[in-house]
Amino acid sequence: MKLNPRDADRYFTKPDPERTGLLIYGADAMRVALKRQQVLAALLGKTADEEMRLTRMAGADLRKEPVLLMDAIKAVGFFPGPRAAFVEEVTDVAAPAIATALQDWQPGDAQIIVTAGALKPTSKLRKMFEGHPNAFAVGIYDEPPTRAEIERTLSEAGIKSVPGDVMASLNGLAADLGPGDFARTVEKLALYKYQDDSPLSLEDVDACAPQSTEAALDDVLNVVAEAQSDKIGPLIRRLQAQGTNPVGLCIGATRHFRMLYRAASDPGGAAAGVGRLRPPVYGKRRDRIVRQAQSWGPERLETALTVLTDTDLQLRSAGQTAPAMAVVERALIRLAMLRPNRR
Repeated sequence: MKLNPRDADRYFTKPDPERTGLLIYGADAMRVALKRQQVLAALLGKTADEEMRLTRMAGADLRKEPVLLMDAIKAVGFFPGPRAAFVEEVTDVAAPAIATALQDWQPGDAQIIVTAGALKPTSKLRKMFEGHPNAFAVGIYDEPPTRAEIERTLSEAGIKSVPGDVMASLNGLAADLGPGDFARTVEKLALYKYQDDSPLSLEDVDACAPQSTEAALDDVLNVVAEAQSDKIGPLIRRLQAQGTNPVGLCIGATRHFRMLYRAASDPGGAAAGVGRLRPPVYGKRRDRIVRQAQSWGPERLETALTVLTDTDLQLRSAGQTAPAMAVVERALIRLAMLRPNRR
């Protein structure tokens, strides 16, 4: 049987020990691994490895010794409790051995947990599990985690008091980071809040979030918008060392100044305009964007966007000979000089 994403999330949290097996497949190996870890922990408990109730094998091994899986599901352990045979990195080459195990499976045998990469609808493995009356197939896709998944991850880490604005920030962070990086960030948050019963704050999240090229890009754009032209050069050198290309920097600056223009042009004022931004911004970042939009005003922001558009065209021009990063740096310094009351 095939599980849709909503039913799959519930099943991963509370798997049925009476099922024959489960196939988890997807292009992102980390996402598949995290789901496999979740379902095995929920099915077998934390002591499964110590009590030898979990047998692990590689899909390639079944090509040489097809009986390995059959032996694993029929073996009787010394410790009571549910058992599982986990086969990882499976391809259709191992399909015959898995088909035999599924066919001969009986109540009381170890459950068959299989993971694979991206599988086409015509895959033998997919058809096998999707057509089985007592087994499930779940596709894991490269989509941001749902709010329920984020809440479960926080709860498992012992983080319980999360205000709405902080949850929104975590939603955005989960969408930007890979699943592994987000899981490590939550683990870091749990250690950061150890023996601290106060609600999770935006400052806590900022302290534990990974420092990335995106964060460095935000630093550059903020000093430009706040007319700190003396800081532009060193920050651009930092971005350049991290591998940021000039066109990407120009696009990021254009995106930032368009956001400021939308806020500054709102009939209700900059604060109201920032409140209408999607995705929403919160906390200190929101206050900073409001101040930037108010200090620039719509007219100067229009000029700034014109400068950035001309710079982007120059970077893409076939006749461009000047160093591209120097062209962008000069444009950003020019923008910083446009802002009134600069420091």
